[in-house]
Amino acid sequence: MMHTFIIEGRLAGLNELIAAERTNRYKGAQMKRNAQTYVEYAVKTQLRGVRFSHPVRLRYLFFEPNKRRDHDNVSGFAHKIIQDALVACGVLSDDGWDEVAGYSDDFEIDRKRPRIVVGIEEVV
Repeated sequence: MMHTFIIEGRLAGLNELIAAERTNRYKGAQMKRNAQTYVEYAVKTQLRGVRFSHPVRLRYLFFEPNKRRDHDNVSGFAHKIIQDALVACGVLSDDGWDEVAGYSDDFEIDRKRPRIVVGIEEVV
């Protein structure tokens, strides 16, 4: 069974995080904290009561408003934030090798509604 949730809008890119950390050592941490809080809200409101006890496979579908950002720039920071939010909300017990069997990324363009659709499927 696949559980999905949607993060409206787009998260900062990896390049933005690196630039923030180079500016001030606290600025990158603040950026991560703000993004994770935003994702946690989406998880809490859309995955109420969902918990996984077996490893999962994550499927990310990124809808970007244009092609300005590279795929790795779009997904690098997002993976970290989303998986940390899933752990913080108790959906996953951890985000290590024993809990996350793998993930896949797909990318689409939606100029009017950028978002990230995350699918979580238990691997048994």
